[in-house]
Amino acid sequence: MDQPVFRSATRIDVAAIVRLLADDKLGQQREDYRDPLPEAYYEAFNRIDQDPNQELMVVELAKQVIGTLQLSFIPYLTYQGGIRAQIEAVRIHKDHRGAGLGKTMMQWAIERARAKGAHVLQLTTDKKRPDALLFYERLGFVASHEGMKFHLY
Repeated sequence: MDQPVFRSATRIDVAAIVRLLADDKLGQQREDYRDPLPEAYYEAFNRIDQDPNQELMVVELAKQVIGTLQLSFIPYLTYQGGIRAQIEAVRIHKDHRGAGLGKTMMQWAIERARAKGAHVLQLTTDKKRPDALLFYERLGFVASHEGMKFHLY
């Protein structure tokens, strides 16, 4: 069996990433996956790609993009000038869920955050995704804070 390959996303991967992001009830409400893909996605990719504190990753299996995640490294003054890693947009193609790939991706992200000197890796997950919450808890993530959002649009 092929082993998953973790690599930095390229512009060529943007459509596959957006397809993964749009492949659930919540993602269908937020994303606009169509052909051709709206230019806003490529503009966002360019901003991410040019920012040294952002890492947009894909996971390939048999040369097909089947997973994605984004790591953001946030420098700040607390924790004596620490670095906080934020993981977002973790997705596995529905045909590959339940095979341990999500766990492998998260373990990769944990090790990457450590390698970059982060003292914590944090994430948010929508309360409408109870399976995701359970998944993260099984990996050792703790719901230690109450998160809040203020939508600006």
